[in-house]
Amino acid sequence: MKKKLLASVAFSLSAYTAQAGGLDRSGQDIGIIFESGNLFELSFGLVNPSLTGVENGSTLTTNDIGNVADNFSVLSAGLRYKINEKLSVALIVDEPYGSDINYPGDSAVTALGGTQAIVDSIALTALARYKFNNNWSAHGGIRYQEIEADVVLGGNAYGPLNGYRAEFDSEGAFGFVVGAAFEKPEIALRVSLTYSSKITHDLPTKETIGGNPVALPGVTEVVAPESLNLEFQTGIAKDTLVFGSIRYARYSDTIVSPAFFDSVVNGADSGDSLTDLEDSTDIEIGFARRFNDQWSGSIAFGYESRGEDDLVSPLNPRNGAQYVSLGAKYQVNEQIALSGGIRYTMLGDAQPETGTPDTARANFDDNSAVSAGFKISYSF
Repeated sequence: MKKKLLASVAFSLSAYTAQAGGLDRSGQDIGIIFESGNLFELSFGLVNPSLTGVENGSTLTTNDIGNVADNFSVLSAGLRYKINEKLSVALIVDEPYGSDINYPGDSAVTALGGTQAIVDSIALTALARYKFNNNWSAHGGIRYQEIEADVVLGGNAYGPLNGYRAEFDSEGAFGFVVGAAFEKPEIALRVSLTYSSKITHDLPTKETIGGNPVALPGVTEVVAPESLNLEFQTGIAKDTLVFGSIRYARYSDTIVSPAFFDSVVNGADSGDSLTDLEDSTDIEIGFARRFNDQWSGSIAFGYESRGEDDLVSPLNPRNGAQYVSLGAKYQVNEQIALSGGIRYTMLGDAQPETGTPDTARANFDDNSAVSAGFKISYSF
């Protein structure tokens, strides 16, 4: 019980990300597959971001931009079942990607007023893990994912596309997960590497400007990025654990270019996108400590990579991030454990841009987000 209590607290905050690189929300965590016995987990997180800025004065007027990021919640659940000493399976439901961006202001007299990006997703991952011996194991499975979105380009910074709206209906598609792990249980060491494939969605699309259709309903291909997660943990002293992770997501493959938008922006060329996201690398390092048979705690520090410059899409007006998080776990009894935590994220300064060539329309500085989460675990 003591070893399990210490090892599992290290990842008690994994479901509560304050929106990591790109559109990441869950980090596609599969940590439950490495737990012992039969287990059910339910996690809930709430994120309160503050993203404010000021127009740079290149448009009709210069306006302060109020908070463009709405509060959002993250919900996930996982079930692990041990078939025998070598084989275990798991089902994980999470919300891998999301966005809740909404610029205040009148689109007729502001640069970006009315711009909006709402993205919702849900994924179901079925995994199996096979232990070759006490040290080596392999895991893999399939992931079913649904995504829907509603994007509005508002403000005179968009020129003829001011008032453009693209509505993407929900559509599901499949991908796969594969990985391996090395462990030394006597020192609570585990190093795991997990690859998640890209998932290509064909989203039914409706395009309008000012509510008037500008193209026949069609289909837009959107690629959810492939990613690589490297995670580790090891004991460094009695009742003390160090843990960390590196996550890379290839967002440069995520091009969102519906038919009418593509014809206006790209003409005969191709490659421009509503999203304009760069590949992201997220790094975390932390420490966990068991205080007694019931209580454990953790502290972690994280870093999200920045782009080559501060020019970003108005739909994601930040550039990199740094955070610190505190977590605690209480083992109620042999079956039930409660975990919770809080995270403070400093969001990197950025300049939302539009046009060709890219033109900065606003400055977003000194922004942050506060996240809190709770998880209940039941062993059976």
